[in-house]
Amino acid sequence: MKVETFLFGSVDVNPEQVIEFPAGLLSFENNKRFMLIHETESGDPVSFTLQSLDDPHLALQIIDPAALGFTYELALTDAETAAIKLTDPADAVVVLVLFKQEGKATAGMGANLRAPLVVNTKARLGLQKLLTKVRPNVVLSNLSSAA
Repeated sequence: MKVETFLFGSVDVNPEQVIEFPAGLLSFENNKRFMLIHETESGDPVSFTLQSLDDPHLALQIIDPAALGFTYELALTDAETAAIKLTDPADAVVVLVLFKQEGKATAGMGANLRAPLVVNTKARLGLQKLLTKVRPNVVLSNLSSAA
């Protein structure tokens, strides 16, 4: 199927590659169907675009938390596990939504650590897990040598 998008123009979408979020996403509850897009010219992508198939103007940048030095160990409820038909934890992937930081002296990008997306890669179903407490395992890398 062809989908018109704001950022990428007309895009061919294989229905078997659609990721569905049955409950939608926080503040975007009416957007349930998404596809992943990344620019192929720049080698292996660090971040991806999660393009809504329900609203051509909605595109979210997502990133693997490991690229930012975070790992998550999330506990899903039975209802959450059932909602994304997750039977094998190895089929789950966790990603963070990036956002533009405004109003600070130096604008930049931030990641929503309190509401990661969990996607069952086999069933192509996902949810947004709202966390009351974030206890990420932070791995510091790219540090200069010991002083």
